[in-house]
Amino acid sequence: MDITVEDARRRLREARVARLATVASSGRPHIVPVTFAVAREHIYSAVDAKPKRTGDLQRLRNIRANPMVAVLADHYDDDWAALWWVRADGSAVIVTDPGELAGPIALLARRYPQYRQARPSGPVISVRVERWTGWAASG
Repeated sequence: MDITVEDARRRLREARVARLATVASSGRPHIVPVTFAVAREHIYSAVDAKPKRTGDLQRLRNIRANPMVAVLADHYDDDWAALWWVRADGSAVIVTDPGELAGPIALLARRYPQYRQARPSGPVISVRVERWTGWAASG
């Protein structure tokens, strides 16, 4: 059954990990798991210190070329009555200004203990959600 916008926001806020979908300049989809925080109609995800091949991440290049993104979280259970998914479609910007990074990074640090020990230095991806959708097998 389709779920309400309020329920979609709640389920996303409670999820521990989501996937960020972007589109490369070639038109090819790109999706990666992300840590995130939700604040009203915004979703924030930071580039953190986990090992990466480069700081010039594909997701950042994609957002610069095409800011339209989707964030997806879901719950799988062998009891299929407990299944659900939530998607937030929106427009992303890359935040690099230290003054603008403080709020999103504080939200992320409240949510993830690892970020309290090693705060991300950024940049932060800020998604302005334009549409919430979702489905749940039961209420």
